[in-house]
Amino acid sequence: MDEPVVFLNLMPGAGAPEYRSSGAAGADLRARLDAPVELRPGATAVIPTGVRIQLPSGYEAQVRSRSGLAAKHGVSCLNAPGTIDSDYRGEIGVILHNHGIEPISIADGDRIAQLVVAPVSRARFVEVDSLSDTDRGAGGFGSTGR
Repeated sequence: MDEPVVFLNLMPGAGAPEYRSSGAAGADLRARLDAPVELRPGATAVIPTGVRIQLPSGYEAQVRSRSGLAAKHGVSCLNAPGTIDSDYRGEIGVILHNHGIEPISIADGDRIAQLVVAPVSRARFVEVDSLSDTDRGAGGFGSTGR
């Protein structure tokens, strides 16, 4: 499998996304802040990373929560996975939400999210008069069991 090449444009003081183990699917994104941000319980903030990327055509980057922040502090990416399209050239911002009961301080350089680069397939949408039948049919949330 060929590795996609992702070009980085880092703002002053920002760190490049970093894989922390040989089997890691996500590269850690770090906060790029001039001053710490206190994230109170129930609060949401967009945390800058100082990272801009250029993805190859046919790829996206997904911004995902870090399991340590979620498990230890109840902090996760609100729209995970957030999608960065191949034609976006702005700074990556991470939407963090504190679901926990204690405030948490986010400081410059803290690892706040993971970036996963993945191939994208684009669909061709075709309108039809009806859809094929299945055992599930129109059964929605929880319809296949507990």
